[in-house]
Amino acid sequence: MLFLTRMFLLGLHFVLIGIVGVLIGLCRPFNPDNSRIYARLYGLPATWLMRLEVKAEVGPLFDQPPGCVIIANHQSNHDLFVLGHVVPPRTVCIGKKSLKWIPLFGQLFWLGGNVLIDRGNSYHARRAMQTTTRTLREDDTSIWVFPEGTRNAAEQLAPFKKGAFHMAIEAGVPIVPVCVSRYTQRLRLNSWHRSKVIIRSLPPIATSGLTQQDVPALAEQCRIQMQRCIDLMETELQQA
Repeated sequence: MLFLTRMFLLGLHFVLIGIVGVLIGLCRPFNPDNSRIYARLYGLPATWLMRLEVKAEVGPLFDQPPGCVIIANHQSNHDLFVLGHVVPPRTVCIGKKSLKWIPLFGQLFWLGGNVLIDRGNSYHARRAMQTTTRTLREDDTSIWVFPEGTRNAAEQLAPFKKGAFHMAIEAGVPIVPVCVSRYTQRLRLNSWHRSKVIIRSLPPIATSGLTQQDVPALAEQCRIQMQRCIDLMETELQQA
């Protein structure tokens, strides 16, 4: 019964924030700070409903001026709520073109200035990536990317796709890794028990002086650093 009640409330929350978000987007369409507002509106009430205690240690992320590539691990659809606590100003996201068909959320995502990519069309995908590179260089806007490319709740991060790293090197901007502890293993929507999740950002990784030939090594460097951070957070949670 608790599970059904909680899912109903989360669904109602999702719809209400979708309506509010579309209204905000219509008043200030494609403003790159819309996504931060949407993230807070989604994240704060939803994690309270899910009984998730979010501990954010993201000083390096917020100390970095807009105009960087932010990479994060992607565990579940609930990331929308969890990571909503830490989206910095002037940050947009790259998402699948199919997202636009989700009622309210798709229109909200579009009005937030986020980038929709048709992964099945390589020409359109390349054009979209060129647009995001110009955004990084010229608009003081950061791009948030999930480099695993899909949801992954396993203990080990999947190999990173290279698009975010090509983009960062071409634009000459730093990469800021954001790591989230494996909260999906502790989330109990049918329980009153509170679960804890840690979000921790790592120091920016400079890309100046790197070339496209450095992309594989850079992607693996980021994956290894994030894996170590996630494992450390898991140890801290187990010892708490």
